[in-house]
Amino acid sequence: MTAIYLQDMAWISALGRGRPAREALFASAPQGVAPTEQYTPGRVLHLGRVADALPTLEDQPLMYRSRSNALLAALLPDLREAVEAARARFGPERIAVVLGVSAAGLQEGTAAARQFAEQGNWPAGYDYAQQEMGNASAYLAHALGVSGPAYSISTACSSGAKALAAGARLLKAGIADAVVAGGVDALSGFTIAGFSALESVSAARCNPLSANRQGINIGEGAGLFLLGCEAGPVRLAGWGESSDAHHMSAPEPGGRGALAAMRQALARAGLRPRDIEYVNLHGTATPQNDAMECRAVAELLGTEVPVSSTKPLTGHTLAAAGAVEAAACWHALVDNPTGRLPPHWWDGARDPALPPVRTAAPGETLGRAPRHVLSNSFAFGGSNACLVLAAE
Repeated sequence: MTAIYLQDMAWISALGRGRPAREALFASAPQGVAPTEQYTPGRVLHLGRVADALPTLEDQPLMYRSRSNALLAALLPDLREAVEAARARFGPERIAVVLGVSAAGLQEGTAAARQFAEQGNWPAGYDYAQQEMGNASAYLAHALGVSGPAYSISTACSSGAKALAAGARLLKAGIADAVVAGGVDALSGFTIAGFSALESVSAARCNPLSANRQGINIGEGAGLFLLGCEAGPVRLAGWGESSDAHHMSAPEPGGRGALAAMRQALARAGLRPRDIEYVNLHGTATPQNDAMECRAVAELLGTEVPVSSTKPLTGHTLAAAGAVEAAACWHALVDNPTGRLPPHWWDGARDPALPPVRTAAPGETLGRAPRHVLSNSFAFGGSNACLVLAAE
């Protein structure tokens, strides 16, 4: 059976990029998400905004100049050497790109629509193609100089995790010899307004699993992985995908779809529930998601495996979430001899209606290097994805 490896990784979020982001992930005080009214004038919200300076993309065709693509461009220096080596070995036509995307060009599109409504003309720097879901994948293939299949997956918040699974399928089918896979989404007032209309947005830092949880913090970011069949630091041991077909925006309350995805991922990895040493929860801090996910995790894995949601640090990065959180799991597996765990930041007020899963405390370690971790991503429409990553 062909093994799939994550040979290299780059990510950016409200925690930063590279080594500083890794240290912020494990820090003894919560970082990342911060209060701002940049996207909601007169209303202060905690958002996961990337504070790093991003490339301007002024040297790129107009259609590629968007904040989403600037987030990807910021990662190119971290990934380019590995991709160029793969391109030299396999040829550009044998390298594919698969990205999870849901908010492509929304910031640019809403600003352009506002100018058109007020002035009757479109901004000089606007191109409608900036809003196309496939734009990010086309840009990344263009920027990396690869010409294999390049496409986007848009299944809301499961997109980034599903992109990694899709990349693995391309490799197993022999369609590509290497795949750049992950996800990207940028903040926009449009997205925040949409989730606000659903009464799902918390003004304070989100509080997953708490009896006092009030909803999500929207964030932005990107995570990219180079997938291949030759050994790398992390193996994509398993993945599972399912669909609730329950409701447009609410998960199936009993967690049956989540369970199906998790069981499928474990079966594909050839692992037993007790082999999982840490779970990165989808953990949105909405009442329904946290309830169903806790039930699913407790039923399959029990209540002793340490779990955490990293969304109080990064915010919910939407289509990028599965990739950004896979990057957090990478850091839990790579160069981590004491088994530091991404902490679960919350107020500690356990919701008595939820199974008592064990949250990873700040500074907690396994006391050994972890071997197997699991990451959940769940989306509107009941689209569920689960990844199992293994240290090599």
